[in-house]
Amino acid sequence: MLRDLAQLSSVAVQSNAALAGSVETAVARDDKRRAEKGTSVRRKSGLDALPRAEIGHSIELAPWHVLHDLAQALSLSRQGAGRGLAEHWGGLKYSQALDPVSDSYMQLSTEAKGIARDYKRLQSRELGQGFSVALAREILGRRYPDRFVSLVSADIVMRAGWSKASARYPYRPDFFAEVWKPGEPSRVFPIASAGHHGSPKFSHTQLAARSAHVEAMHIGAWNETPCLVFSTELPSKGPLTVHALHACGEGGWLYDSPEHPLRSLNSTAENRNIVPGIQIPAPSDDAPSSEPGFHVQGNDCAWFQHVVARTVTAGVAAFAGDGATVARYLTSDQGSRRYDTGIAHAAAGSVQDSEYKLLGIPFVGTDHVFRLNNKRVEAFSGVAADLFSLLSAGEVEEYREEIYGRRGTWPEQTWDPKWGGPVSVREDGTVLAMRLLRLRKSPPTEETSA
Repeated sequence: MLRDLAQLSSVAVQSNAALAGSVETAVARDDKRRAEKGTSVRRKSGLDALPRAEIGHSIELAPWHVLHDLAQALSLSRQGAGRGLAEHWGGLKYSQALDPVSDSYMQLSTEAKGIARDYKRLQSRELGQGFSVALAREILGRRYPDRFVSLVSADIVMRAGWSKASARYPYRPDFFAEVWKPGEPSRVFPIASAGHHGSPKFSHTQLAARSAHVEAMHIGAWNETPCLVFSTELPSKGPLTVHALHACGEGGWLYDSPEHPLRSLNSTAENRNIVPGIQIPAPSDDAPSSEPGFHVQGNDCAWFQHVVARTVTAGVAAFAGDGATVARYLTSDQGSRRYDTGIAHAAAGSVQDSEYKLLGIPFVGTDHVFRLNNKRVEAFSGVAADLFSLLSAGEVEEYREEIYGRRGTWPEQTWDPKWGGPVSVREDGTVLAMRLLRLRKSPPTEETSA
């Protein structure tokens, strides 16, 4: 099983004109049903196939890469007071769900195909998130080779800027992808994700539905925010397939201005209470109208970039299990008090907590022990030790300069013989590793030694 987690396999990707047409048909069908009921929903228009150069027909991933992306995406998910295992478990519980077929396409394992109905829905949603994050990183990395791509929960970011009243609006993206370079304005892409265990037509319906979620966030001018939408098909027979579309636009850039310059990321972010609604320009001299949703306009761009970058950093600290550092980077409305326990990660003090050298790199973080198939295994998640020192000291600017400069230098191996299990290292310096638990022999007692 551990070897399977490290096995590279192709992940089928569908993104073509036929898919875009099928989604348009699903949109028209749903809009007709809504009109009959006297309701409507605003959707992202112009969803189209991705350029072949950005995705092709497949990408190569190991299951452990997908679980790393999923576990990190859930690191600020507030799934339990225990944090650590409660949130890391979101990815680790799928350690036996994916079957990487050598020289072929990845598919669901026999075990994953036989789970109960409610858990099946959860499985499709969460595995869909993992594949969506992995593909978004690949797509945007190819589109912007001179920039770094960071993924973060949209909900956690948005808590810092919109009142609880606006949270009643049911549509919003699942993730933001921040495409950035040190010292320059970032570009942010809303991302919506879904998954199912049915036929391809379910992906058409899901993509139609998720088009309303990406439309709910505007960054910059009206109707100019680029986005990505994904639906992962997890069939009982055949390879899993990620169906993907995108929308172009000139927006998403968080430009600074003399009145609102870019902020130092080392400084504390603050909450804002932005008035809900998306501002639609009006013809001639009429007052602009407003649609339900969330809108980042010019005077909020520098603030939004500040919050996005620090929330990304909080997610890295949470992946390493350091609540005190997480609290440093979140605002009160984002839940900083939940992590501000006054207990810093042991690696920042005089006693080391969990520290391992993986693929020749020292990492610090948190580990968990549990059973898989009657075997005790340990999973370790962490951050490169030198980068963790920057995070624990509040040096976000320095951390981002370091990971930007190290792009392309991290090891690509998915198995560490010395560790004895699968290892995934991402360019943000995070690592996820698993192995059979190595039981330590107890020292001899006075009786046994006698």
